[in-house]
Amino acid sequence: MNALPQLPYGAVYFRKSNPPCEDWERDYEAAREDGMNLFRHWFMWGAIETAPGVFDWADYDRQMDLAAQQGIKTIIAEMITSVPEWAVDTYPSAVHTRADGTRLKSRMGVSSATGGFGDGSSGALCLDCPEARQLAGRFLKELVLRYKDHPAMAGYDVWNECNYSPHVCYCEHTKNKFRSWLQNKYGSLRELGSAWHRYSYTGWDQVQPPEQLEPYPECMDWLDFKKDNFYNHMQWRIDLIRSLDPDHPITAHGIAGSMNAMASMGADDWLAASKVEVYGFTWVASRKGSEPWKQWHAVDLTRAASGGKPFWHAEAQGGPLWLQPQVTGRPREDGRVTEPEDIRLWQMTSFAGGARGLLFPRWRPLLDGPLFGAFGPYAMDGSRTERSRMAGTIAKWANASAQKELLEAAPVQGDIGILVTPETQTFDYLLSREGKCELYSHSMWGAYQGFFDNHIQADWVHIDQIDKFKVLYWPYPIMTLHTHAEVIKRWVEQGGILISEGCPAYFGDRGRVGTRQPNYSLGELFGAMENGVEFMPDILGDVTFGFNGLTVRGGVYVQSYAAGGGVALGTYSDGRTAVIEHTCGKGRTLLVGTFPGEAYYRTHDAGTLEFFSEVARWAGIQPHARDSNGTLTVRLSEHHNGSLYLWVLNHGREEVVSEVALSPAWGECRPSGIHWGHHEALSASANVLQVRVPAKDAVIARLTRQT
Repeated sequence: MNALPQLPYGAVYFRKSNPPCEDWERDYEAAREDGMNLFRHWFMWGAIETAPGVFDWADYDRQMDLAAQQGIKTIIAEMITSVPEWAVDTYPSAVHTRADGTRLKSRMGVSSATGGFGDGSSGALCLDCPEARQLAGRFLKELVLRYKDHPAMAGYDVWNECNYSPHVCYCEHTKNKFRSWLQNKYGSLRELGSAWHRYSYTGWDQVQPPEQLEPYPECMDWLDFKKDNFYNHMQWRIDLIRSLDPDHPITAHGIAGSMNAMASMGADDWLAASKVEVYGFTWVASRKGSEPWKQWHAVDLTRAASGGKPFWHAEAQGGPLWLQPQVTGRPREDGRVTEPEDIRLWQMTSFAGGARGLLFPRWRPLLDGPLFGAFGPYAMDGSRTERSRMAGTIAKWANASAQKELLEAAPVQGDIGILVTPETQTFDYLLSREGKCELYSHSMWGAYQGFFDNHIQADWVHIDQIDKFKVLYWPYPIMTLHTHAEVIKRWVEQGGILISEGCPAYFGDRGRVGTRQPNYSLGELFGAMENGVEFMPDILGDVTFGFNGLTVRGGVYVQSYAAGGGVALGTYSDGRTAVIEHTCGKGRTLLVGTFPGEAYYRTHDAGTLEFFSEVARWAGIQPHARDSNGTLTVRLSEHHNGSLYLWVLNHGREEVVSEVALSPAWGECRPSGIHWGHHEALSASANVLQVRVPAKDAVIARLTRQT
């Protein structure tokens, strides 16, 4: 097996009918000249198996051969979510079904302008149907056996963007799998009926998946089953491919959606990343907004989920986005009309956050469909642009031997961890009854943004990984499993420092309210007892509390406390206790009775911003690095040989001159080489570095620790 490039860099090139075949040879030659070394193509089942057992590989053979000629490697994106029209017609019982019994239709794919697609990333056919799985398996087998030994072959990408439609599947095949899943979980129909509060089942065929999602045990089970089931489909793909080709890596990429789409669409980056050798994420800045914290949160999330595995920015914007609903009404400067400097900044952000591969969603834009003209750094006719020239500069820089050690270095662990308990998002999604989980996601994003805006590096920490961190912030913890509450309690007792927002574990297993709050003996952990609570998010947006001389905004819900061993450190405006500090075992806790994360996301209030800095000081955090100007983003990465690298990014439109102070924990450091930027951009005095960073640019330097 040929090794992947030092930094895989390229694009998704071929989606059937785009780009035009007469341009392929010229495009490949230009890509190679410009430093591109990897393409990913959509190998669409619906475009290849044109009749049962009849496969048209001609276009794809040509892609592979051109890649080999130009020294470009290929990632095969299996697209069994694009299904043959004949299969939809021949196997109607295999078509994904909505709750009302209607079946999906074969529709055009927005990102490929070809037929055979279903709803989102779920495809049109349900793999719970044996016939559908057999057909899809036959296609995957033919695909792997045809290309596994091709000289351009680099690996496979499975389940594009790792999420599914919230509306499917309610077919009889899936219902039967759900019943089997429930039998395995509960053991008997009687136990299931007791858990679901449906006490009169007399047969398993009476058990139906819920059509209306509400905060009840049956709906929690349905969401858990759906995620298990779709990820089992992913594992089936992986196992089949590996059985035929054990030599090439399997990759996947998600949508960095764990904070807002894990419950509804299964966008679980931790679970997806656990199944593959290389993980990645789609992040198109113009769809999300250009505020710096947004892309940083996605990079940090994917790095955390990858757990030390290599990860790529698998789809990074390289061109404009004009007419999509996510961008209409927004100014052209907000990423809609992509400038070369945008590409430079977005990519340096991903590299600073640890991404070690980068692909554009298009090499050149589609020529048809609603996404015509979008995303590609090259022009619609394939000619070079200022954007593609910037991409070429970065591609060649990243694959130069001088950057080898830099790109082997990994970002240092964050100053603080933001705790992720997936059941909380599930409950918020069900509680909303509107298919949203905005209170959860806004609280999570607001907490991240609050630390980010204070130049405090926050990492996302799954509940299964908390032992790696000394300090955790727990946003919107309203629903928690008993087992997770016990894990958190033990972690604190062993020396952890926990800052929690209000109502921790208010709802426990199966969404049931604890009669004593904080629930699950967490009152002992926090040294507090609830003496009042209000669940009125529609009128609690102006809640404030005092903390260490600050006036801090909260909102959503409000919980007040009586001390139960802890010490009151803050009060609401009416005098009720809002903040309790406590020591538990070897650790410490700070319980805040409302939701500053949500409030900061909503208001960007100065007092709430200072709150995140203050609780970091309370926890004893000294950030890895601080920018005196307050406008730069600074990150450090460390090589296994001890070398330290400094990344300083300027997200603004004006040059910034500033000082970067490193934590004394790093010892005395001085710059010993510039990897990106002019040499006069950096000078040092002790642990304070003078930096000059152009607009939408970066300075990257190697630091030598003085002995």
